[in-house]
Amino acid sequence: MTSSTEGSATVKDRVLPATRVLSVVIIPFLLVAFVVLYFFPSAKDTANLFAWKIVPPFTPMVLGSVYLGGSYFFLRAARETQWHRVQGGFLSVGTFATLMGIATLLHWNKFIHSNVAFWLWAGLYFTTPFLVFGVWFLNQREDSDTAPGDLLLSRGTAMLIGALGILAAASSVFLFLFPKTAISIWPWKLTELTARVMGAIFALGVAGIGAFVERRWSAARILLQVEGFMLALILVAAIRAHSDFTTSRPLTWVFAAGFLGLAVTSAILYARMEAMTAETGT
Repeated sequence: MTSSTEGSATVKDRVLPATRVLSVVIIPFLLVAFVVLYFFPSAKDTANLFAWKIVPPFTPMVLGSVYLGGSYFFLRAARETQWHRVQGGFLSVGTFATLMGIATLLHWNKFIHSNVAFWLWAGLYFTTPFLVFGVWFLNQREDSDTAPGDLLLSRGTAMLIGALGILAAASSVFLFLFPKTAISIWPWKLTELTARVMGAIFALGVAGIGAFVERRWSAARILLQVEGFMLALILVAAIRAHSDFTTSRPLTWVFAAGFLGLAVTSAILYARMEAMTAETGT
């Protein structure tokens, strides 16, 4: 890790009102979805309370974990004063929402159209991609450059984060375009719809690709916090739903090792960078 101290945001580096408003509007939908999916993940509960019946329980709990992480991200975006601190999350969220909307169209007959939750789901994913990309485009005029005083990730760390972003993008493409193949090797039971939903979730990881060009710790800090929330919730979900995993499949153990490795290295990185922040006073 290196610290160049490259400073505070420039005069332009603001979060615009439109970005704040959209963030505030999205939060309640994500919180409700989190509660339903994480605490009522059975097939019967999702059939009654959600947009479609989901099996096994681990899948809705993963999606619920993502929604709570998203709630935290949008809360920070609504309160943040500097655009560069949340900028990287909007493109990945827009990509996630776009893929969810496409998955909805591709599997329209799998959804429970009589449930209010379905129409909320459809309304959200048929509008959110345009809104999220729209506010990102508008707020980009506030983009700022690295300045003296900012704490930087080391080049090696940035390259590693970027490489993980590429891996997440490749996983997303695989799950979304080849769901039948994914079903045959995945650590837990998937359908074509849930394979594509998992692909959309992996698309959130493309935010890491931004580390190739954006090395400011302040630009990565909130995104790592969001990742930490999601990983912690998914770990609890995995313990709760451990019987959902097919232990005879090699990818199950690759998934477990990768998950734990990501969680540990992210925690170490976060602790080290926060310690450096305290030392430098940035």
